Amino acid sequence: MPYVVDRKPLTLLERLYIPQVLAGMRITLKHFFAKNITMEYPEQRPAIPPGYRGVPTLVKDPNGREKCVSCQLCEFVCPPKAIRITPGEIPLDAPTAHVEKAPKEFEIDMLRCIYCGLCQEVCPEEAIWLQNDYSLSGYTRAELVNNKAKLYELGGTLPDLHLKWDKKQAAEKAGKAHH
Repeated sequence: MPYVVDRKPLTLLERLYIPQVLAGMRITLKHFFAKNITMEYPEQRPAIPPGYRGVPTLVKDPNGREKCVSCQLCEFVCPPKAIRITPGEIPLDAPTAHVEKAPKEFEIDMLRCIYCGLCQEVCPEEAIWLQNDYSLSGYTRAELVNNKAKLYELGGTLPDLHLKWDKKQAAEKAGKAHH
């Protein structure tokens, strides 16, 4: 059996909705005369919080050499499969021939990337870093697939504590570890 709720009838003022219209006009006028809070993007940008995960990029060591050794861990761990790496050989006469390998091609499809940060966490060489950039745009889908050159351009240079590229320094580091 339904329960009927008795409601009091609306007064004349309530039936005309005048208080509600005036309340809406008051809010509109308050915002009309308030200080402008609109941010002038892109000249003004919001503060980026610590730990922000932005665009994944490749970084070089302080000597300008690429840190990526084509281990493909970032490619395997990427949930949307946005990373594609083609491993390449390092010539035997190159000064960095003692390093395993280097990427022949490295692409990140920014339309597929979900900015999860797993690629940075899994990288043993600290070659892939998430930058603070959040404003990507392009006229075609192909412009948003970052190739190896574009990734290094966006990433820049970061300090390297591994010393894997320098035979002499790597040997000294290994020697100090045994003593």
